[in-house]
Amino acid sequence: MSKVVVTPSNSFSLCIDDIASDKSISHRSVMFAMLGNGVSTIENFLRAEDTMNSLEIVKNLGAVVEDDGKIIKISSKGIQESFEVLDCGNSGTGMRLFCGLLSSAYGHFVLTGDKYLRSRPMKRVTGPLRDIGAIIDGREESNLAPLSIRGASLKAFDYKSKIASAQVKSCMILAGLRADGVCTYTEPELSRDHTERMLQGMGANIKVDGFKTTITPMKELLSPLTIRVPADPSSAFFFAVAAAIIPDSDILLEGLTLNPTRIEAFKALERMGANISYEIKDNKYEPIGNIHIKYAPLYGIVVEDNISWLIDELPVLSIAMACAKGESLVKNAEELRVKESDRISTVVEGLRTSNIEVHEYKDGYKIVGGELKSSVVDSDGDHRIAMSFIIAGLKCGMEVTDLECINTSFPNFFELLEKITKVEK
Repeated sequence: MSKVVVTPSNSFSLCIDDIASDKSISHRSVMFAMLGNGVSTIENFLRAEDTMNSLEIVKNLGAVVEDDGKIIKISSKGIQESFEVLDCGNSGTGMRLFCGLLSSAYGHFVLTGDKYLRSRPMKRVTGPLRDIGAIIDGREESNLAPLSIRGASLKAFDYKSKIASAQVKSCMILAGLRADGVCTYTEPELSRDHTERMLQGMGANIKVDGFKTTITPMKELLSPLTIRVPADPSSAFFFAVAAAIIPDSDILLEGLTLNPTRIEAFKALERMGANISYEIKDNKYEPIGNIHIKYAPLYGIVVEDNISWLIDELPVLSIAMACAKGESLVKNAEELRVKESDRISTVVEGLRTSNIEVHEYKDGYKIVGGELKSSVVDSDGDHRIAMSFIIAGLKCGMEVTDLECINTSFPNFFELLEKITKVEK
């Protein structure tokens, strides 16, 4: 699909129980199954391009996979050398975490991805991995894929990261599980913590004290993973913003992870004035429950703390900011520049095209709330930019181009959108 035209929406009231499964947890579930002794069972796995690429990589690494379309069972006796090039598609999470997983595995491995992923920086993980003995090569001194990895013996580390990144932290935790001694990882603020929670649930000796994580190497394979992947709050947030900007609308989003490091965007929207409530239904690996959003007038806010907790949701949160009264400021978000696109530039360009005053900074932007106008926005191959401006179209009508990327993360996005408004593809 090359483009879509979205018609402005009337008020709506919806309950959605089929939001796409969480992508971050789906990626991790198949990877971590490689560390389990026995059969890992995964329900509600996200069947999107990026996550299916991770599942295919696990098969290529020697896992036996049974998939009946509803439940995936993975049996592994450890990572095996692959004759195949391991294609991560568009997923930075996949590539960065596989770097950590494979850096101490016996054999030679090659990781690649699509043209967008091959232009994204990888030195943030390959650099610290090489410092502890990993043998990794790639373009621009191992910064750009394809990446060649030869499994090696890794040294224990005491790594202090300059950025709060769940991808970097997860990569180093996976490396630390097979290092030659106890490892520590310290970050400037707490990033999303799915890796720690899931591996602890499998029996890994990982301890978190504030911003410091201590990893004791595995002496043997871990217990198998048994998990039902919850719905993705990052995906659900597009529809939360839809309810927040269309007067007299409300939406109930069911079965989401309510992990505090994953619902910061909802908390920001709440600070803007939206009426939001939360209900926990279950709590094993992750707290899981429902979020209810009702329309209320929005007001500008400053977003500068816990940026790593809402980094993926900032593009669509910017649509809410454009519809709010007053000015909103996003700071400390330079990480946006190294996502699937330079999301600072793409957000700024898209909003300016849509009649909104925006001031761009190195680490963020200031948005002056106003009246969104219909325009044509190019997603630059970035699924979150594409979906954000499609949601903007609910307010004013919008044409968005370059849409194949949406299949990488949210396969039923348009199916859900069509419950709200007319979509011309």
